[in-house]
Amino acid sequence: MSKVRVALIGYGHLGKWHAQKANQLESSELVAIVEPYEQNQKAAKEAYPNVKVVSDIKEILSDIDTALIVTPTSLHFEMLKILLKNDKNIFCEKPVCSNYAEVKELESLLGNKVIQVGHSERCHEIWPEFIHCMKEITSKKCIKIDRFAPFKGRATDVDVVSDLMIHDLDLLLYLFNQKPIKLKSIGHKIRTDKWDHVTSHFTFENGDEAIITSGRNHVREVRQVEVMSDNGCVAVDLFTNEFLVAPKDKFEDESFVSNKTYNKRDHLLIEQESFYDSIINQKTPMVTFEDGANAVYLVSKVLESLETNKELTLSYEL
Repeated sequence: MSKVRVALIGYGHLGKWHAQKANQLESSELVAIVEPYEQNQKAAKEAYPNVKVVSDIKEILSDIDTALIVTPTSLHFEMLKILLKNDKNIFCEKPVCSNYAEVKELESLLGNKVIQVGHSERCHEIWPEFIHCMKEITSKKCIKIDRFAPFKGRATDVDVVSDLMIHDLDLLLYLFNQKPIKLKSIGHKIRTDKWDHVTSHFTFENGDEAIITSGRNHVREVRQVEVMSDNGCVAVDLFTNEFLVAPKDKFEDESFVSNKTYNKRDHLLIEQESFYDSIINQKTPMVTFEDGANAVYLVSKVLESLETNKELTLSYEL
């Protein structure tokens, strides 16, 4: 297979960007767009006159090798079921499903197809260097991940855990290569009837601790990862693309902190390029279905801790 035949499901704001990537890569051919709304259908036809635009995925199943699911989360489960039953490779935007029960129901359909989940925060250029730094730390770590911003009036139909914290729950699993065994959460409902600001405290089996805070009614915008240990402090500012290190010793120039910037990248392009490479060369995708399932599991447990006001013990079934 030299080119992967692709259908995009969902031509909304994010779907338009995914369509652009699928159309420009040499390893993919955008052959169909599935979009039920007439206005979005019209926009898709104007942008891609040579691409088939339909209302139902079942109309083009025989024409494709894979599909990009870029619909509202509530539709992910049904789209995944249809595609898996028809033996298609799948890229699904995060979260892979609305809840963990849906994830479990899909287990029997997974087979050997490539399924990649769109946790795009993994695509920052700095992570290989950051992960190398983490491997050098032998003492216990205190990890802080913050993602909050002033109120923007968007995504108020879901809580901040499902909307924002899920990014950092996946990063926690990815960057530190271990799963927390306990969590306790506290939250506030400020602008909506759902959780608008949440702080979750995680404990790992090796003694590491992590605190993740996500909010959508803050006074400033912050996206950062910070690790404190006996080796010093390592931090990444995802908003300004800075990598900062304050070791226990001084640097050669007598300074106490090093600060370097790293390049911004097109995360959607990287995700799709990696996805098609996994299909063509039969590789494990950069974010597996299990990775996506674990993020959904942690979302469910954070919400459970918020509602019960209890510390929870975690177990992972996938």
